[in-house]
Amino acid sequence: MRRRHFLSLALAGAVGAGVERFAQAASERKLRVAAIGHTGHGAFGHDLDLVWSRLSQTEVVAVADADPAGLAARQKKLGPVEGFADYRRMLSMVKPDIVAICPRFVDERREMVLAAIESGAKGIHLEKPFCRTPAEADELVAACQRGNVKLALALRNRYHPALPVAAKLVADGAIGQVVELRARGKEDHRGGALDLWVLGPHVLNLCVYFAGKPLMCSASLLQDGRPTTRADLREGAEGVGLIAGNAVHARFEMERGAPAFFDSVIGAGVAKAGFGVQIVGTDGVVDLRMDTEPMANLLAGNPFQPTSEARAWTPISSAGLGKPEPIADLKAQMAGHFPVALDLLAAIADDRPPLCSAADGRTTVEMISAVFESHRFAGRRVTFPLTTRENPLGLPES
Repeated sequence: MRRRHFLSLALAGAVGAGVERFAQAASERKLRVAAIGHTGHGAFGHDLDLVWSRLSQTEVVAVADADPAGLAARQKKLGPVEGFADYRRMLSMVKPDIVAICPRFVDERREMVLAAIESGAKGIHLEKPFCRTPAEADELVAACQRGNVKLALALRNRYHPALPVAAKLVADGAIGQVVELRARGKEDHRGGALDLWVLGPHVLNLCVYFAGKPLMCSASLLQDGRPTTRADLREGAEGVGLIAGNAVHARFEMERGAPAFFDSVIGAGVAKAGFGVQIVGTDGVVDLRMDTEPMANLLAGNPFQPTSEARAWTPISSAGLGKPEPIADLKAQMAGHFPVALDLLAAIADDRPPLCSAADGRTTVEMISAVFESHRFAGRRVTFPLTTRENPLGLPES
């Protein structure tokens, strides 16, 4: 991909100024990046490390993987970079400017983030989910604040350049009064609590973007149609901790008035559909599909009013409603995490939070925990911030 494409995308996302400054300084010194993976325990996730070897402003200088074969394979993929079996040793020796923390598994997340902060890194590019509990999230947010470290969570849909266009359409009344937001996970074999953990952060983060902070939550976890009990508790995949249920139904009362719903039922997903958010208004719907192009579409008309008239979805691009997408390789850039990386560079340059920061990550973790906490109290509403800062499923039922 050509560098001008990177910069056009950065400008489309309103992060261009900081990136331009880094581009101008690139000839003086590239920012040094170190990557952390763990083959056999989350590997290199969604390849967060690769983007840093493809930007003119940065260079990957080291990679860590406790698995020797995995380390050798990653060094071959990244090019001539130094390899380490111990990520702590790598960080102490290399002292990178940016750390890409790549494993999908979340049980090592806290230690890896803290080690990156302690090494003096300016920025962290972090795989989702953010961490396992609100308590861990509190600790990581505070550590980032103390060290003035910019942490960019890899919820890449939050960085899509069409997103602010869709938000302005909603704010300007294109779909009338917003009455609710409907979010669903992938609802594949992970449907239910695991879907909430693994895919839920993407859609919960966008609910907050459009509807404001969560205020209250009421929810239920079901196993094969019945409420889950302690007998249904199990250790979730990818190190997320205790989970229960192959169906989740949650309602969040949000800051701007319209409620947001999250639902996931095992096996209910439809290939190339589902996994997204619908913003429902009195005069239309804005639909956001994760990791697709176009990401956003608008359907005009009252969604609750049957009609014999044909209604068509109109794409929302970075240029506007119904306009062609000017960024030709946008899908590839999104899949490759280029907008996330460029925004993190700009956040460091401008001394501002990334578009999806550690604080935003904490909000998603707290929303997930609120689902479990409400279920623990038989669906009773729980308020934010949560009093319980550990995984509620590990606590006694009410």
